[in-house]
Amino acid sequence: MSNSVLRDKTKKFAKKIILLCRALKEKRVESAILGQLLRCGTSIGANVHEAQYAQGTKDFISKFEIALKECNECEYWLVLLLEIGDLDEEEYTTLKNDCIGIRRMIVSSVTTLKNKD
Repeated sequence: MSNSVLRDKTKKFAKKIILLCRALKEKRVESAILGQLLRCGTSIGANVHEAQYAQGTKDFISKFEIALKECNECEYWLVLLLEIGDLDEEEYTTLKNDCIGIRRMIVSSVTTLKNKD
């Protein structure tokens, strides 16, 4: 899978997270939760993008592993927002599926690179 596909998906996901956080801010959802979601949701794409300028394979893998952790954290905050009633089921499912797809792509890339050694 092309890295540009992953970069595009993570950027699109970041935009969705930004728009979600804006909407939830208007609903007066706790700013600490929104800050956490905003940071991890946008960090996924930032790390994937930064990986294209990695100083080697280990650095590239490291950036992708950070993106993977951020993806997992993002899912946590989304579940929490769903469970407290601030995120509807449909939007949650869409964002969760985006996270799952991104995570699979990252895991696949990291696995492939690690197996080359």
